Amino acid sequence: MADPTATNVLYLGLLVLALMALIAGLVIHSFIIGVNVSDWWRGRSLTPVDHVVFAIEISRICSQSTATLYYLLDFLTRRNLSFPLTQRIVGINNSLFNYGNFWLTSLLCIVFYLKISNLHTRLFLYLRRMMLPRTGRLIVASLLLSAANCVLPILKTITEVINGKYNKTTDNLFNNNLNVYNYSIGTFFPLLFYSISSVLLFVSLYHHTTRMKMSSNLSINLETYYSAMRFVAVTFIYNTTYFIVLFFGVFFYYLYRANLKWIIIFLEFLPVLHSSYLIYRTAKLRSQMSKVLQNVMDFLF
Repeated sequence: MADPTATNVLYLGLLVLALMALIAGLVIHSFIIGVNVSDWWRGRSLTPVDHVVFAIEISRICSQSTATLYYLLDFLTRRNLSFPLTQRIVGINNSLFNYGNFWLTSLLCIVFYLKISNLHTRLFLYLRRMMLPRTGRLIVASLLLSAANCVLPILKTITEVINGKYNKTTDNLFNNNLNVYNYSIGTFFPLLFYSISSVLLFVSLYHHTTRMKMSSNLSINLETYYSAMRFVAVTFIYNTTYFIVLFFGVFFYYLYRANLKWIIIFLEFLPVLHSSYLIYRTAKLRSQMSKVLQNVMDFLF
């Protein structure tokens, strides 16, 4: 049997890591949101990509906050301070924002593909003309799809509370077959759309750069296209890694009833790293970050 003191120290260490990830996430995500809000406040036009990135950063803040709160409640449960219903509600909200993150990241890749791809087929031009001006509606639709995936857990919780059959001992993020079903449906379709659009965008950029290399115009700068290809590749790796790790946590609990707390902590760091890369790859965000860092250095020294 594990030593209770060692287990509490381990949980406390994981909680500290979760808080560190939350603080870093709040700084990075809030910075991106602040830059977009500042541009909007000054009357500058925001692109469809800016709108989607703005929604992604808000969903990531909410996802990280609810994940950290969930882990804090789980830690308090080990200290005989149990809040089972609150913990389940927080877990459902965390799932909602995770699904939203999946759908919005897929929408980002689709919008990015429609915006920079050089295809001229009738279907592609129709999709570009119909979808890009309606990015706000697509963001709302993505959030509604995420919310629809959480309807069954919410109804199950309400029914258990009303009937007095709420199970206080088996509550966690991966606790039953319903969560496995919700996870499979809630992540499969956005990952499918994301994979298709990522592959199409990468192939389109690759063929375009190949044709430009073969042209006689040596003044063409291909770094912009290479940068876009790297961004698509890194975002694809991030999304796939997030999906695989969360899939592993859900089905490992389903098979062995082992709740892997470290998975929640690991998943909190991934969005922070991806948003940091987004700042590095976006000229507007990178310029603003340089100004902020320069002001901080001037203030300190």
